[in-house]
Amino acid sequence: MMKTYTYDDSNLKVFKETERVSLSPFMFVCIIIALVGYGLLTLYSASYDEALRNGLPPAYYFIRQTVFALLGFVSLVAIRFIPLVWIRKAIPLFLIFSLLLMVLTLVTPFGIERLGARRWLQIGPLPSFQPSELLKVSVILYLSHILSKPKDELGSDWVTLLVSAVVVLLSALLIVLQRDYSTTLVFLLVALALLLAGGIKLRYLGMFSVGIGIPAIIFLLIEPYRIRRVVSFLFPSIDPTGLNWQVLNSLKAITAGGLFGKGLGNGTYKLGTIPEVQSDFIFASLAEEMGFVGILVFFILFAGFAILGFRTANHHLARSRKFTALASFGLTFMIVWQALVNLAVVTSLLPPTGIPLPFFSQGGTNLFMILCECGLLYKFMVADEKEMERNG
Repeated sequence: MMKTYTYDDSNLKVFKETERVSLSPFMFVCIIIALVGYGLLTLYSASYDEALRNGLPPAYYFIRQTVFALLGFVSLVAIRFIPLVWIRKAIPLFLIFSLLLMVLTLVTPFGIERLGARRWLQIGPLPSFQPSELLKVSVILYLSHILSKPKDELGSDWVTLLVSAVVVLLSALLIVLQRDYSTTLVFLLVALALLLAGGIKLRYLGMFSVGIGIPAIIFLLIEPYRIRRVVSFLFPSIDPTGLNWQVLNSLKAITAGGLFGKGLGNGTYKLGTIPEVQSDFIFASLAEEMGFVGILVFFILFAGFAILGFRTANHHLARSRKFTALASFGLTFMIVWQALVNLAVVTSLLPPTGIPLPFFSQGGTNLFMILCECGLLYKFMVADEKEMERNG
C-alpha cells in the first residue's frame, strides 16, 4: 500500500525557512572576505605614514595584519570540521586556559606593559597578543554552555546566575587589573545581554546590574583623568586641543570626504593630525578617502553580517537548540556592539574608549579572534542537522 504524505502551511513554512537559511553560509563567507579585504585596504592607507615615522617599511602594519588575517581564515576553515560535541566538551578547558593566560600577563615577565597598561603577552618567538580577546570568546561560549543546560542538571535560576556571576566578575576583574577599562564595560554589557537572552529573570539581572554598577561608578570617580575625560566630552569647548583633539579632527575628516571621498591614499588627516588613526579612529580615515559611498558600503557589509548572525541564532532557537542559539547571539552581538561603540566615539556620541573597529583597526589578535568567532558562526550555519539535534 502506498504511503500518502500530507503537506500543510507549517510544512511549507519550515521548508522555506530551511531553504533560506541554507543560503546563509555562502553569503556569510562573502561578507567576511569583503570586510577583511576592505579593512586591510583601509589599514594600509591609514598606517603607512605612521610606519614611516617609526622607521618601519610603509607596508609594515598592513603585512602584519594580513598574516593574522590568513591565520584567522585557516582557523575559520578548521573550526568548520571540529565536531560540535568536541567544542562543547572543550569549553570549560578553554575558559580555564584563557584565565591562566590573563594571570600570566599580570604576574610573569612574559607580560608586556605599554602606555601604562599590561595587556599583552609574549612567549618565546611568538608574536605578542592580548589574552583578553580569547577570554571574551571563552566566556560567551561558557555562558551559552551553562545557560543551555537542563534545569535538573544545574538547578534554579539563582544557581545559574551565581555560576555565571562568578565567571563574569572574575573575568572582568582580570581585565580591569590590566587597565583595560573600556573592554571591561563592553564585556559586561555583552554578558548581561547574553544572560537576558538565556532566560535569567529580569529581577535577578537587575540585582546583578546594581551589584556591579555601584562599584563601577565608584571606580570611575576615584580616577581624576576619567572624570576629566567625561567632562571634556560633555563640554568640548573646555579642552579643544586636549582630550577632544582626536574627536574634533575625526569629525572634520568625515565631513571632508564628501560624496565620493578624496581617493584611497589621498587623505590628509592621517598624516599626524589624528593620533592612532590606524587603530581606534580608522573609520575617520575611511570616511575621508572613500566618502559617503565608502561609508554606505561599510554599513551594508556590517548590516549583512549582523542579519545573518542573528538569523542563525533565531534559526536554532526555533528548533530548541539553546546552546547554538545563545552562542550565535553572543558572538554576533559582541562584534556588532564593539563596532557601534567605536563608531559612536569617532562621531562624538561617546567619549574616547579605546575599543577597536572590528575587521578594520590595527590589531592582529583582535582580527584573528574575530575570524575564529566567524568560524564558529559558520559552523553553526552549516553543521549537520543530526549533530545539532544531539549537541546544539
